[in-house]
Amino acid sequence: MRRTGIAELPLHHGRAPPWLFKRMVKLSRAIADYIVYEYGEAELIRRLASPAWFQALACALGFDWHSSGTTTTTTGALKLAISPEEHGIAVAGGKGRASRRAPEEIGELAEVLGLSPPREEELIRASRLSAKVDNACVQDGYTLYHHAFFFTSRGEWCVVQQGMRERYARRYHWLSEGVESFTREPHAGIASERREEGVLNLVAREGEEVRKTSVDLVKDNPLKLRRYLGGQLTLDHAVQELALPARHELRRVDISEQGWRALMRAHELQPASYEELVALRGLGAKTLRALALLSELLFGAECSWRDPAKYAFAHGGKDGIPYPVDREAYDRSISLLREALEEAKLGKREKYRAIARLSSFLTQE
Repeated sequence: MRRTGIAELPLHHGRAPPWLFKRMVKLSRAIADYIVYEYGEAELIRRLASPAWFQALACALGFDWHSSGTTTTTTGALKLAISPEEHGIAVAGGKGRASRRAPEEIGELAEVLGLSPPREEELIRASRLSAKVDNACVQDGYTLYHHAFFFTSRGEWCVVQQGMRERYARRYHWLSEGVESFTREPHAGIASERREEGVLNLVAREGEEVRKTSVDLVKDNPLKLRRYLGGQLTLDHAVQELALPARHELRRVDISEQGWRALMRAHELQPASYEELVALRGLGAKTLRALALLSELLFGAECSWRDPAKYAFAHGGKDGIPYPVDREAYDRSISLLREALEEAKLGKREKYRAIARLSSFLTQE
């Protein structure tokens, strides 16, 4: 998977004023036009999957460098700015209720882009699994409330989604390119202000044995697990495979009645992999946690408690930090990008090449 990851941001209340949001949409469209024309659809998807580039884009649009609104408002502007017909890219989902419509919107937009039904199903599965993993497999205490799914006419995709914990938000990025598994190190690069303690990371590279053992426990018979959890865990039950962890603290193993029903359904289906297990409806964070802790207790499969978590201004910030948005400069930026692109399409590429040279100059600095 290409470099991607997590950004952590304090929650800010309020909305972008209409005069600013309108400009955000226009500038987002100009930037999307420029990148798609110069590099193609897939490159825009790659850049959106980078937490650093996405943060820089949000700040270029006029958002505060560390505001949670950099995610929700920026993706909202992109959803209005990006046209499937013109850019070959579609955006589904959003904040709150809109996030739950992502699968339905993917189906509608996939038809516009001319994607086949099997490819459409793949995209819907990717949307659902990426949300499930960040809600249930990376147990960092952040609950998702925003999910945006970007995809191209060739089926490349990325996810930008955000969870909330108390007064902080954490943003998760995914990229389809190079994905081999949704449940083994899906976040290759990390960007965060702080790291949380006691994070059960069920997609850590070092947790392969836990994932394998969890699947084996389900495929064997979940009723045995119920006997263990009923206070009857003995050396006889665990036979000679009992391998107690070195830690001293006790960690609660708890499965709800809904979780037991989901486990029995999973047992009937006999999942072939941890990814198939996680994808099952009704199997949530508590049940996956219980399976992981039982894998550690019964078979010595060590759980990972490593938090997978690790900022740019052009036009000012909406709250006046580091300075108020310069409306004239903002409008000039929109016009400059539009004019450069239109002239390039007509064969006049001088201004267009000048903008391209600017990026290399900034890199040298």
